[in-house]
Amino acid sequence: MAAEQRGDDTLASQDIASRTVGFSGAPADVTGARLAAEDFLRALAGVSPPASPECWHDIVLIVTELAANAVQYAPGPFELRLRRTFDGVHITLHDSSTTPPTPRPFNPASGGGGIGWHLVHALCTQVSVVPADRGKDVHVFLPW
Repeated sequence: MAAEQRGDDTLASQDIASRTVGFSGAPADVTGARLAAEDFLRALAGVSPPASPECWHDIVLIVTELAANAVQYAPGPFELRLRRTFDGVHITLHDSSTTPPTPRPFNPASGGGGIGWHLVHALCTQVSVVPADRGKDVHVFLPW
């Protein structure tokens, strides 16, 4: 469940403020992160509509993947930040693990998995992982 929401939710000068939401790291927080992203995108679309409907869906999918990876591989709290850039949306997910994500081979016989990090790289225009004091920040940029 969302622990705290920060940021100014007002639209100023035809721009929207960033949103930062903290989560405890429970499995249900994947849904909470997706809902927070959709709320941010609704406000953003009111000021600046997406270039195509796929932009919205791609952002929600990426937030879901990043949050699911944080819950599965970095037990503990995580924080999601979304902000508008001049040509898209910058998403930062901070989690408690210092281990950088690595692609895994997709193996449907083992019950799935292994596709999320590949999706992140396929849909995002930029991806970077930055070590932090207590964990890491995953930065991704997507078109809007």
